[in-house]
Amino acid sequence: PITHLSLDKSITHTVTEFVLLGFSGHREMQNLLFSLILVIYILTLLGNGAIVSAVKWDKQLHTPMYILLGNFAFLEIWYVSSTVPNMLANFLSETKTISFSGCFFQFYFFFSLGTTECFFLSVMAYDRYLAICRPLHYPTIMTGKFCVTLIAACWVSGFLCYPVPIILISQLPFCGPNIIDHFVCDPGPLFALTCVPAPAIKLICYTFNSMIIFGPFLSILGSYTLVLRAVLRVPSGAGRRKAFSTCGSHLVVVSLFYGTLMVMYVSPTSGNPAGMQKIVTLVYSVITPLLNPLIYSLRNKDMKNALRKVLEKLKINQIS
Repeated sequence: PITHLSLDKSITHTVTEFVLLGFSGHREMQNLLFSLILVIYILTLLGNGAIVSAVKWDKQLHTPMYILLGNFAFLEIWYVSSTVPNMLANFLSETKTISFSGCFFQFYFFFSLGTTECFFLSVMAYDRYLAICRPLHYPTIMTGKFCVTLIAACWVSGFLCYPVPIILISQLPFCGPNIIDHFVCDPGPLFALTCVPAPAIKLICYTFNSMIIFGPFLSILGSYTLVLRAVLRVPSGAGRRKAFSTCGSHLVVVSLFYGTLMVMYVSPTSGNPAGMQKIVTLVYSVITPLLNPLIYSLRNKDMKNALRKVLEKLKINQIS
């Protein structure tokens, strides 16, 4: 049975673990959700893993655009793995507990990887801007060394952003109750469990989230505004379609990821019921990483050919 710590007037309890309620329902529903999320997780790993393998093995894809895409797919594997295994374990658990330190470790990796994804989407938009708006200078600007530098900057910056907010929140007193009505350790529910109000830290965290979300988003918006202006100047209809085609997949991914992200973190949790928070978080943390390989592969002939080669190579290895 799910238990929680009680707060007595004479005794102050220190929370040592949290209960992640996840998605409520009877045992049959829990089993159904477990099976569904497990299938989605496996397909996500296979799809993104296939893109990583295609970029690694096919020399025709050893270009900045596809190297960025391969790293993005690698990031998605870790991003979805930061929450789904624990979510699957909770579907089968009676207690659904996570330790205090485990909760904040999950918080750190989930938000750091999500921040890294924001930076990657911004860099990928910049790459498309250079390719379309400055095609003659593209080879000299987007060199292999510069591409690696951008990739390293995304990873390092993403993991350096969240230690301060996490330290601030983890130092707050948690006396009980310890039930988080979510399937991840999220700042909104954590603030609701603190013994004392912390408006200053809450403001810092929401301001920080907004900056991380809007900074890369405005960069993406600026890149595609310049791309759109350049494309509309192309006299050939076929040329315009080709230019839009190279950007279409990325724009769909950006729309899916940022649309749900802004609903969650730009407007604080007061306006979003717990059920809505779970659904929105599920979309950008689980569904979007599943769809990304499909979006990129179905709209890209080079990627489809590379994925076909990967499958053929796997078949040959199995036969031999």
